[in-house]
Amino acid sequence: MKITSVEPFVLHVPVTGSQIADSTHTITHWGVVGARLETEDGLAGFGFTGTHAELPGDQLITRCIATCHAPLLVGEDADDVQRLWLKLARNPALQWIGRAGITTLSQAAIDVALWDLKAKRAGVPLWKLLGGQVREQVRAYNTDIGWLSIGDDKLVQGAQRAVEQGFTGIKIKVGSTVERDLRRLEAVRRAIGPQVTLAVDGNGKWDLATCLRFCRGAEPFDVYWFEEPIWHDDVKGHAQLARATSIPVALGEQLYTQDAFSEFFHQGAVHWVQPDSTRMGGLTEVLRVCETAHAYRLPVAPHAGEMSQVHVHLSYAHPACQVLEYIPWIKDCFTDPAEVVDGCFRLPQEPGAGTTPTREAWERFRRPAA
Repeated sequence: MKITSVEPFVLHVPVTGSQIADSTHTITHWGVVGARLETEDGLAGFGFTGTHAELPGDQLITRCIATCHAPLLVGEDADDVQRLWLKLARNPALQWIGRAGITTLSQAAIDVALWDLKAKRAGVPLWKLLGGQVREQVRAYNTDIGWLSIGDDKLVQGAQRAVEQGFTGIKIKVGSTVERDLRRLEAVRRAIGPQVTLAVDGNGKWDLATCLRFCRGAEPFDVYWFEEPIWHDDVKGHAQLARATSIPVALGEQLYTQDAFSEFFHQGAVHWVQPDSTRMGGLTEVLRVCETAHAYRLPVAPHAGEMSQVHVHLSYAHPACQVLEYIPWIKDCFTDPAEVVDGCFRLPQEPGAGTTPTREAWERFRRPAA
């Protein structure tokens, strides 16, 4: 079925409370910057990427969707997802100005919308189109209680409350000072007990020496993984850290290509693989990374941030995927929200990729796309 229109959109959705912060970012809203694709039979597919809700930057993405990618799509068969991914990703003019960044985020929205269309046309949730359900449950870990901007007491209380709600995994942010972060880590571990997994996330803030010092103090607290410990592209540094500590290294949300992941695999620099459809031009390239990780026998934890609506389908359908991050900021903006029940993500039921906005979200959160 031929594509007849490609329309960008922007939603700005408030985060939990009035503001959150990690070691490198402080935000008040999450940007859902997307594309609505329509085919000649009137069927519409929606896809989006995630941003920090800075409107001028978001409008760079929507302009790329409307002026660079849309002309390459109109008149094409929407079912040809792989071919269209290559057409956009390997377009010579677009490759020349950006193999990562705005062009990739724009393509992410389009690629997800194509998968949404394909699943809707088949009348099935996306996980069925990706091969079917390979596990009974997808375990959720709660990140939204663990921001660096949350005080120590509230951090502990939030972790306890999450466990009471059924979560069996918690992640807290680090990257302030080693002493403060170790104190907070110990307090949370003591509060949630030994049966709940406890991960930490540095968002690439520290250097290798600081990470080594932190890991020496953190090892007694049974840390599930250390996510983005150092700068995102530093393969050698991650490999050195992976060899020096018993804490598994997790990374991937800031990597844009299958080739970038391959070097981390080759050097033994990662234990938990965290691809994100946002960065990788959509689900199509993420699936390739999942296959490669599976070949290396490495577990995958797709980065939510906040792509849970799409990644919950991936997590139910791909054997490499083990757990999925829970950040609830935008879930209620969609007709089939990524909900957690008793610590696990509910299996999506509606046809599509879970990316169709509700009328209320469209009216309440929409911002100018140009």
